[in-house]
Amino acid sequence: YPYWLLLLSKYTNNNKIWQCSYIEWSLHEPYPGVYNFDDIADLEYFLKLVKDEGMYLLLRPGPYICAERDFGGFPFWLLNEVPKKRLRTNDPSYKHYVTKWFNILMPKIDPFLYGNGGNIIMVQVENEYGSYNACDQEYLLWLRDLYKSYVGYKALLYTTDGCGYSYFTCGAIPDVYATVDFGASINDVSQCFKYMRATQKRGPLVNSEYYVGWLAHWREPSPIVNSYDVVETMKNMLALNASINFYMFHGGTNFGFTSGANKYDKLKNSDYLPQLTSYDYDSPLNEAGDPTEKYFKIKKLLEETNFVVSNEISPVPAPKGDYGTFTMQPLISLFEKATQRIKPIESDVPLGFEIMGINTGFVMYETILTNEQKDNKFPVNLTISTIRDQATIFLDQVQVNIIPRKYENIPVSLNINSTVQKLSILIENQGRINYGSFMEDRKGIFEPVTLGNNVLGPWKMIPHPLNETSWLSTIEPQKNVVLPAFYKTQFTLPDNPLDTYLDVSGWKKGVAFVNGINVGRYWPSAGPQMTLYVPATFLISPPGLNTIVMLELEEVPENLSISLTDKPILFGPINILYLIKKRKPRNGIQSESKETLKIAERTFIVDYECNEFLKDGQVFRYISGSLHYFRIPKPYWKDRIQKVKAAGLNAISTYARSRKLVLQIFLIMQLNEIQPESIQTPKFILNCQKQD
Repeated sequence: YPYWLLLLSKYTNNNKIWQCSYIEWSLHEPYPGVYNFDDIADLEYFLKLVKDEGMYLLLRPGPYICAERDFGGFPFWLLNEVPKKRLRTNDPSYKHYVTKWFNILMPKIDPFLYGNGGNIIMVQVENEYGSYNACDQEYLLWLRDLYKSYVGYKALLYTTDGCGYSYFTCGAIPDVYATVDFGASINDVSQCFKYMRATQKRGPLVNSEYYVGWLAHWREPSPIVNSYDVVETMKNMLALNASINFYMFHGGTNFGFTSGANKYDKLKNSDYLPQLTSYDYDSPLNEAGDPTEKYFKIKKLLEETNFVVSNEISPVPAPKGDYGTFTMQPLISLFEKATQRIKPIESDVPLGFEIMGINTGFVMYETILTNEQKDNKFPVNLTISTIRDQATIFLDQVQVNIIPRKYENIPVSLNINSTVQKLSILIENQGRINYGSFMEDRKGIFEPVTLGNNVLGPWKMIPHPLNETSWLSTIEPQKNVVLPAFYKTQFTLPDNPLDTYLDVSGWKKGVAFVNGINVGRYWPSAGPQMTLYVPATFLISPPGLNTIVMLELEEVPENLSISLTDKPILFGPINILYLIKKRKPRNGIQSESKETLKIAERTFIVDYECNEFLKDGQVFRYISGSLHYFRIPKPYWKDRIQKVKAAGLNAISTYARSRKLVLQIFLIMQLNEIQPESIQTPKFILNCQKQD
């Protein structure tokens, strides 16, 4: 979070300064009734930073946010509390927990609503609901009324859906303003707005998620969206007097185990695609918050079209630390009892992560083999009915196979002689599905495991959620360890820390920690991401000692070396084990608001006759950028906000996450010294002559 303000300032050098952000439910309520609003979860501090920078906000509280986060921002424990297939529906248990969460969240937001003197002008209801198969209109009406009970007429409620009639059929909500989302494709602009107009007959055109980049999965090339297409599509939207929110303007990083996954085919587990740790997104501000070519082209267009661009700061790439190579020392194997931070759980049958109360990381499933289950002469087939998401098989701590999710329920041949005593299966949670019909993505093994004709059991399950690693400080390095194992190095920096990148080329797959902070999953053997972003705020100034710990699952390089470099590698080689379908970025449109909102002495309303937003009676258009506070270290929040402002935007959109609650906050920057009339663009905005 130290970077939040600097980021926001980079937005404001681009005029209509809004920001849009989600609120992530799982971040703020990791366990039922346990709330977190500290450090990177300090939502009120983030909202204040945006307001202090003079930006408006589009808030997206969800409760579902997608955002390529684990379980779409939902807390994992909902899988235990809500019946199957009842999330995002009118189910009483689901509504109970949403109501309870909103009772905590909404009072924190209330002072920042526009009608209360704040800067939140729009609040999103749900998130791309037209892309979800439930299509439960009773639920949408209930959720709308819940929002109204908190927001009232103090901000405008809106929805966002894709570019197509079908999305609006299920996503639009009566008396909620419907908007569309689509990417940088010159030919789609008019058509996508036609879909919006089919539902939202009057009012300003809005692209609530203008995709200027795209998400990336392991084993896929990192997507690139051409800057020319971004600018030309933007010109077409400005010519139609549309308001725009860039998704993403700054992506950031999925630190820890927060990245999600996608799955598009009901019958094929091979279509399970976990997302990278990096959320660079090919955004105008890159993962480290530096301006890119795309940033300056957007800024130039806004200047050329008479938008007022702030010159308070001139964003330039920040220096990075190139600290050299370090040798990791073997520390301890995951098989050692000292690594067991949670008491093992015993059961006749294997249990899933959620049933055991485990959210992230790994679980080791162990069972003792009987003589009847062994065969000295012939191989025997091991069949694991469910693998969510990767299984590493060990016989007496010797790795014999790795089975990815796509091969679950397919027999694997093993040689098991009479000397073998124990079968161990390490299951890795690679991220819960965050979008579409397959979101109820439980982890672990939760169906029978067979060896030949024998059902195996009983089982001892050893959870390794890796919530913290401070206990490793008491472990002395060893010469050799059995994988999977922890490795460690320590060093002193030559001067004050700079942002840097942990290069793990040569290692295979695992998790890295810098000074006890989980900087994310690494998987260079799959690609394309080869480095992990390490903010300067994670490092210790000299003469303090920095510590890097890595849990390596599969194989280590002979020299055990890692490096801290000044350049990211997000376009490394890719190991493609299966055919990857090309997917077109989502497009979208959403629901309709029919009534003018009256907000005490401050109003933000829709003029349906002239198809405009009116802020305190003046014509208003926003250019917003999505920025997720939960992907940015708190010391950087101000930096990122300022850079958004510096690009000429006047708002920010964000989610409010309680592990993925979507408060897409359009932080629309309110330029204190600029009158609304001077913000408008004569080239694009026509005067509306109202009829008597």
